Amino acid sequence: MAFADTLQQLPSVNHLAALHLLDAAGEPVATIENKPGQAGSLAVYAALAARHGGITPAAAQEGLVLYAEHTADARAHPGRHPNIDRLLQLAAGGPGWGVRLVPRG
Repeated sequence: MAFADTLQQLPSVNHLAALHLLDAAGEPVATIENKPGQAGSLAVYAALAARHGGITPAAAQEGLVLYAEHTADARAHPGRHPNIDRLLQLAAGGPGWGVRLVPRG
């Protein structure tokens, strides 16, 4: 399934302004905002966090499938897709993250 089709299947994130990824100490290490160019990643990460209780190695593996054709592009061009790069690093044994959802004000 193409990424655009996958997005149609994920829960809406219209109620969110952003999502913070948190390190083991609960400190934000990255933010994905609900804006053009990031809204799809926000939907993926929010769905993964809901299913897995955070961004875990299992969540990373699932996320790489959800990103579909963009995962192959991220592998071929490191740095082009930072939100996918993050999942690739986690799937290869990196640390996971907690998630804090930021509702729209």
